Amino acid sequence: MKISYTPIGVCSKQINIEVDDNNIVQDVEFIGGCNGNLKGIGALVKGMTVEEVIEKLENITCGYKSTSCPDQLAKALKESF
Repeated sequence: MKISYTPIGVCSKQINIEVDDNNIVQDVEFIGGCNGNLKGIGALVKGMTVEEVIEKLENITCGYKSTSCPDQLAKALKESF
C-alpha cells in the first residue's frame, strides 16, 4: 500500500509511505523539512511494523510546536490502518 500524506504544522510538505501486506514499513520519504534528520527517521522505521512506528513516534514534539514530522508520520499511519 502506498500512502501520500500532507502533514499539518510542520516544515515537511508531504510524507510518502510504502507498507507491505504484512503491515511492515518498506519506505518513507519526507518532502521538505530537515533533510538529513528525516532521511534518518525513514531509515530507522524501515522494516518496523506500522504499530511499532506509531508507538515510537506518536506525540513527539518539535521545539514549541505541538507536533513534529515523526508525529505526523505516526498520524498518517494511524489514519490509514
